[in-house]
Amino acid sequence: MSYSKRVLLLRVLLPFAAGYFLSYLYRVVNAVIAPDLIDAFGLDADQLGLLTGAYFLTFSAAQLPLGIALDRFGARRTEALLLVAAAAGAFVFAAADSFTGLLVGRALIGFGVSACLMAAFKAFVVWFAKARLPLINGCQMAAGGLGAIAATTPTEAALAFTDWRGVFFGLGVLTLLCAGAILAFVPADAGAVSSRVPTRALIAGIGRIYRSSLFWRVAPVTILSQASFLAIQGLWSGRWLAAVEGLPRAEVANTLFLIAAAMIAGFLSLGGAAERLSRLGVPPIALAIAGMGTFALSQAVIISGWFAGSPWPWIAFGFFGTAGIVPYAALSQRFPVALAGRLNTALNVLVFVVAFATQWGIGVIVSRWTEAFGGDPASGYRAAFTLMLGLQLAATLWFFAFRREQVPQH
Repeated sequence: MSYSKRVLLLRVLLPFAAGYFLSYLYRVVNAVIAPDLIDAFGLDADQLGLLTGAYFLTFSAAQLPLGIALDRFGARRTEALLLVAAAAGAFVFAAADSFTGLLVGRALIGFGVSACLMAAFKAFVVWFAKARLPLINGCQMAAGGLGAIAATTPTEAALAFTDWRGVFFGLGVLTLLCAGAILAFVPADAGAVSSRVPTRALIAGIGRIYRSSLFWRVAPVTILSQASFLAIQGLWSGRWLAAVEGLPRAEVANTLFLIAAAMIAGFLSLGGAAERLSRLGVPPIALAIAGMGTFALSQAVIISGWFAGSPWPWIAFGFFGTAGIVPYAALSQRFPVALAGRLNTALNVLVFVVAFATQWGIGVIVSRWTEAFGGDPASGYRAAFTLMLGLQLAATLWFFAFRREQVPQH
């Protein structure tokens, strides 16, 4: 790679990676600070699931307009503006004195970081060769894994010096700095659709994506795998480790750290493997299906309780949970570049709607199960996790049964 190409790679990758680092930190941090929020506001499992899932709800609501904005205005300006909204949400969350205040702040954060991954994917499609996308996307996702790590043991350590309010105030400041870095270092947007193209035509592009049989072959298994991973890692893994496996708070944080570290390894390994295998004629989607199948197996082991107290099933959960991101690059290689922003967000909106439903729904199941069958929530967690596993297996069967593949024309 020439010097100029290396400089371009750093100018495009690093600022977007910093944004995704913060996005994932926001996404996962409630798994560590949940006991503090419960103590401060008296939250039950239902409220905790709703509060944490509010991030996914506003995140998903922004996706389709975001796809149009990315294709119309480009990744640089779109993400920088939204990160300012995320910073405002962090400040609202830090200052909240009620559940409603927390909910508003969390929802605003979800809206503000809604572009952190899709903007990067759009920029990568514009600036880099298609064959390099799985690896570059994997590097971007690894930055999110670092954010997930920062939300575990480092956050627990930070709480010895400040409280959860101080953590969120600091995150707000860092988010503003990231927005400034994107404007300062990322090259001027290229690949944006001409303003002469009517918005109606951009919306019609979303319709073409949703009419594609290729999209609907891949979407269900991707959605359910990713939604389960996001919802469980972002909140319920920590509660499972405490309530079902009986680990103390410090060990919960350490296991969450290992999950995040495994996630980084998964993003880098699977992204690189997808690129290498594609040169040998193996399509990325084949690797994705194998990885998502192993992810489902890791959940089955966790639910069974065969290795309760051991971090290894959770390490496998973190590593193979990343397989659900490979289909984004696989689909991007099969659709026109002009649809890249709308394609990724068309899939992402479904992922995060289901992630919201999953994160809240697990809390509802645990609360109702506990009320119906006694005070021990362990069986409620097992019922909720088993339901999600069953849905993933059904979606995998759909993938193999659904054979027609039609790609929309330009």
